[in-house]
Amino acid sequence: MSFPADFVWGTATSSYQVEGAAQEDGRGPSIWDAFSRTPGKVKNGDTGDVACDHYHRFPQDIALMRDLGVNGYRFSVAWPRVLPQGVGRINEAGLDFYKRLVDALREAGIEPYLTLYHWDLPQALQERGGWENPDSVAWFSEYSHVVSSALGADIGHWITLNEPFVISMVANLMGVHAPGKRDPVAAYTIAHHLMLAHGASVPIVRANAPGAEVGITLDQTYSDPLTSSDADRRAARRFAAFHNDWFLEPVFRGVYPADLLARLEPQGVLARVDLSQIERARVPIDFLGVNYYTRSLVRDNPGEPLLGLDFGRNEHGQHTALDWEVYPDGLLHTLLYLRNAYYPAKIYITENGCAYDDPQPSNGVVEDPERARYYQLHLDAVAEAIRLGVPVAGYFAWSMFDNFEWAEGYDKRFGIYHVDFATQQRTPKRSALAYRDRIAAERTR
Repeated sequence: MSFPADFVWGTATSSYQVEGAAQEDGRGPSIWDAFSRTPGKVKNGDTGDVACDHYHRFPQDIALMRDLGVNGYRFSVAWPRVLPQGVGRINEAGLDFYKRLVDALREAGIEPYLTLYHWDLPQALQERGGWENPDSVAWFSEYSHVVSSALGADIGHWITLNEPFVISMVANLMGVHAPGKRDPVAAYTIAHHLMLAHGASVPIVRANAPGAEVGITLDQTYSDPLTSSDADRRAARRFAAFHNDWFLEPVFRGVYPADLLARLEPQGVLARVDLSQIERARVPIDFLGVNYYTRSLVRDNPGEPLLGLDFGRNEHGQHTALDWEVYPDGLLHTLLYLRNAYYPAKIYITENGCAYDDPQPSNGVVEDPERARYYQLHLDAVAEAIRLGVPVAGYFAWSMFDNFEWAEGYDKRFGIYHVDFATQQRTPKRSALAYRDRIAAERTR
């Protein structure tokens, strides 16, 4: 199995997870600054105030990327670093950081892949209703214009939103992420505004960055029924519609999935959603970003009011430190489904990775054979998808560094480079060396 000669080999991070410098150079507070300071919301009371200190250490970090052999780096811009109040006054020092980062990437021969929004909404906008406010579409349009005007000449690949499912459902239905609400009406209202914001942002970026590719990143889980019963099969379909199709259908068809609409409308959770607007989300995109980590084993549960389902566990499978099953076939099946159902022009695997309880560095390396194997298996799945005709153009390992892992704080480590957060020392893991070797081998096939 081999990859195309122009395949992009990359790594990925996001602003709040790695940058630090939370109160430097005019950056305003984000919802994650507020959420992480709320007792009980983040393990150990951790915050992203320092994180990996990427804001100050990015030249050394880019040198590590160059040594790894990657030719793509996916990062996100911190909205409150550029617009401290979310709209209005531009913080030039914040924009200057990203200009210096992009220049350093270019000098190293690494293509920047910029994500406009990876969850760190300015707190000032949250206090005005956040993504629940219909004005959020205009706020995001203004932000998109500011960033793409400043960086449009230097960035060839733009991602509007990262994982709108997480932004809406994990953060506002389940309450696990900032701002931590548990309100189904709010969650579906936010999902709707996110889709409209994506549709509004794409032409703005295109106008300011002529010739650039523009897309969106959606997290995908492969839904399997826990048993072969008809009830579990129907439950798996409902979860796929909830997690995947509620966002795929607007992007590619300008509609919401009819089967889930029929279930949700009578429950009143779409009370603030104007369904006629969703056609605005359907704008041509150049690529679809796919984040894949695991599959979901779904079973019917009539007692669960919203979707009538819950989840089981494969007791015979291998699982990561987050108890996510290692299931590379789910990535293959997902890619085939996306190709057959939606015909995206191009797909990038914008995130794929795993958390394990790694040992401490020894002799200049961290031994993490489980993570190295995870990458090997999932890269093989991508190669098989390409062989079967799926237009996968690149792969970004999540993550380049151990970082602030949202509600898990610094307790769970996804990086292929170990970070000692007391000293900021970076140490390669065995998975980084294996990824380096795989990249080199594929380039010589």
